[in-house]
Amino acid sequence: MVVSVRSLGLSGITGYEVSVECFLSGGLPAFDVVGLPDAAVREARERVRAAVKNCGAKFPVSRITVNLAPASQRKEGTIYDLPIFLGILRASEELKSLPEDAAFLGELSLTGKLRGVSGVLPMALCAARMGIKSLFVPVENAAEATLADGITVYGVSDVGQLVRHLRGEEPIPPAEKWQIVSSAQAIPDFSDVMGQETVKRALEVAAAGGHNILLVGSPGSGKSMLARRLPSILPDMTREESLQTTEIYSVAGMTDPAHPLITERPFRSPHHTASPVSLAGGGTVPRPGQISLAHNGILFLDELPEFDKSSLETLRQPLEDGVVTITRVSGSLTLPSRFMLVCAMNPCRCGWYGHPSGRCTCSEAQVEQYLRRISGPLLDRIDMHITVPSVEYDAMRRKDAPETSAAVRQRVNAAREIQKRRFAGTDITCNAYMTPAMLGQYCALDEAGEKLMRGAFDRLGLTGRSHDRILRMARTIADLDGSETIQAFHLAEAIQYRSNNILK
Repeated sequence: MVVSVRSLGLSGITGYEVSVECFLSGGLPAFDVVGLPDAAVREARERVRAAVKNCGAKFPVSRITVNLAPASQRKEGTIYDLPIFLGILRASEELKSLPEDAAFLGELSLTGKLRGVSGVLPMALCAARMGIKSLFVPVENAAEATLADGITVYGVSDVGQLVRHLRGEEPIPPAEKWQIVSSAQAIPDFSDVMGQETVKRALEVAAAGGHNILLVGSPGSGKSMLARRLPSILPDMTREESLQTTEIYSVAGMTDPAHPLITERPFRSPHHTASPVSLAGGGTVPRPGQISLAHNGILFLDELPEFDKSSLETLRQPLEDGVVTITRVSGSLTLPSRFMLVCAMNPCRCGWYGHPSGRCTCSEAQVEQYLRRISGPLLDRIDMHITVPSVEYDAMRRKDAPETSAAVRQRVNAAREIQKRRFAGTDITCNAYMTPAMLGQYCALDEAGEKLMRGAFDRLGLTGRSHDRILRMARTIADLDGSETIQAFHLAEAIQYRSNNILK
């Protein structure tokens, strides 16, 4: 007879239902797996054979055919070990029945123990959408699977325990829904930074509106130090944002079984030798890259001009669209990539161009050549170009404590609440992603503002994109100020953040 066991698969970060069909027939003993399996799926034959024998069951001496439907979708990984195991036991009548509203997934060891797998959260969310009521997963993945609402999760330690449960001999208790616990991870605080009040204000505006920012300054001015403290003032993640980010990390195999839900915005800082594939994602089997792992968080590129030009150019389309599409021979994959791009760079190769000490050894031609490593289209997509001056001695030795990140974060959260109400009912989460139609609705300027904007447009040689980004920044500054309308001084501050003498 043909037995069908419900399971799940992954396409990118989206789950889909897989039906594992098992058929026992006469003839010479054989074990075939069809339905576009990869090498890991085909190797399930040996793991399942050993697990069946080691759990005390009898492995059928017949021709076994396993089909993974839909057969047109490529199947990858070790998650089908458990449903294949159950299909064989049911087809050989070692098990009398299987629940029709349950799905199974997990990797088997040769002894029958279940090992954790990656991508459980998106598959659990898919199971809930498909009307599956019960999901059996390795005990290591149970906490992560409970993040999906509307489904009962059972954590299984070994196949013997599962067989006894299905026979009604020893029921497995459902896994308790995982509750958020406080994280012990310490985030660097703004109170560690002495001076640089103007730059701190710019970072506050960037965090409040989700704007991209570039920090330009000499060595030791605090660019990297400031950027690494930016996560401490980012707004709190919503439940939806946490689930979106956790899905990506789950597929990448980067979730923590003890703390499966990502509640702090990610901060990704790839080295400047990173390849285009490591940034955008891809590979023989497409996987998320750094820009997707930074979704709803920060992608920090230190020493920006040192990155390979082709790597930097991969950022242009994701910065504009909020998604990255990876196309390979094996298929096409679209991943979310709404992140804050934070960059830091020196003004020249030696790093001291424009420094009061006058120690720069670069010629004007060398400075221009260094800056030309960053393309104009990429710079145009970065909202804020901030000069980070060298720290003065008096600022380093002052006795009063700088403002803490907690105080700044309160203002950022208040501004984000305004934006949340403004964009309610849309997929826009902050000012940086406002559409052109929204700009006309929420970023109207009075007569003084129009005059100021026209002068800046002509004087700075702004493009249409940079014009819109200045308006978005002005809207964020007004939100921080609690103003319903954009005033001229809000716009003036936004224009100031776009004016950098070095990047002219």
